[in-house]
Amino acid sequence: KRLNGQHKLQQIINNAGWLVFDKILRMGLGLFVGAWVARYLGPTQFGLMNYAISFVALFSALATMGLDTIVVRNIVRDPACSYETLGTTFVLKLIGGFVTCILSFALILILRPGDSTSHWLVAIAGLTTLCQALDAIDFWFQSQVQSKYTVYAKNLAFLAVTSVKIALLLLKAPLIAFAWANFAEITVGGIMLVVAYYMRGNSMFFWKASFSQAKKLLRDSWPLILSSIMIMIYMRIDQVMLGQMASDKEVGIYSAAVRLAEAWYFIPMAVASSTLPSIVELKALNEERFYEKLQKLYCLMAFMAYAVAIPATFFSEWVVTFLFGDAYGKAGMMLVLLIWSGIFTNLGVARSSFLTTMNWTRIHFLTVFGGCIINVILNFLLIPIIGYWGAAYAT
Repeated sequence: KRLNGQHKLQQIINNAGWLVFDKILRMGLGLFVGAWVARYLGPTQFGLMNYAISFVALFSALATMGLDTIVVRNIVRDPACSYETLGTTFVLKLIGGFVTCILSFALILILRPGDSTSHWLVAIAGLTTLCQALDAIDFWFQSQVQSKYTVYAKNLAFLAVTSVKIALLLLKAPLIAFAWANFAEITVGGIMLVVAYYMRGNSMFFWKASFSQAKKLLRDSWPLILSSIMIMIYMRIDQVMLGQMASDKEVGIYSAAVRLAEAWYFIPMAVASSTLPSIVELKALNEERFYEKLQKLYCLMAFMAYAVAIPATFFSEWVVTFLFGDAYGKAGMMLVLLIWSGIFTNLGVARSSFLTTMNWTRIHFLTVFGGCIINVILNFLLIPIIGYWGAAYAT
């Protein structure tokens, strides 16, 4: 009865439902196949692959350009300029992808000069950032609260590539083959987004990029670019520093804990992306209702975090051993530490929606900058002493 006649709320719930379905499918099937890959590769090779992914992730903020929520917000506010906004976003993200590829590959040559496997893994991971320019289409679907079309597109790619990964496991393929499979998933997912966009009666040929629109987007997003860099540093620097200061094997064990701790982050992200358009609209229409909705969002985020952290505290060791095998057993207690940080991650997601709506992106940068500095210092001090435990405590 409470939903009756509340079309906006129904639309939000429906949109969030599609996003949650997408991630549950990915979490279930992806976690199963990912654990199978981890068992097959072993902690050392699995750690090397995650080291390369984390290494490229440090630069990935240059590829995303901090544009995600900014573009959604601008399309909601000014639908007439959507083609110009999307076209400019696509070009900016493409340029950012090229910069990410070049920087990450150049730096890995310096840090690991004789490690050709690392060079290949980083190069392949870097290429995926180019394909992410097509995520501009996803922003349009988010602005229309129609994320189900993104779910259709990306899940087709996910299911196809997951089948390929299973075939690679059965054929006992080398590590590089799995890196190419990850690249294929992003590429095919981007192509399917174009198809979905076209089937909704749109075309990328209508898009146009403009220098004035680029300046406008970057003026709003530059604090978010810096914030994203900081976020990626304190989310991924632990695995990179472990690889440099300890060993790839320790990266592999620690990565198993990180993968499980972050497996459910899709839920707060789905809720935040589904509610952002209505939050932006409420800010312009009714200040009191705007803050009421924000309070409900914060409460929901906190509840979800506790609902995951409490049971995970008791079952983490069993889950790690069951999924990844005895070789990764030490990741169980690390998972307990990491899972409780999810409370603050969730509240940060809700805060991001508020700061984006208010256009207070500089405050967002200051908060994540502080967290990043603390994380890097703690990793630097603790990893040489207690290895992967140091990375977990730092997080």
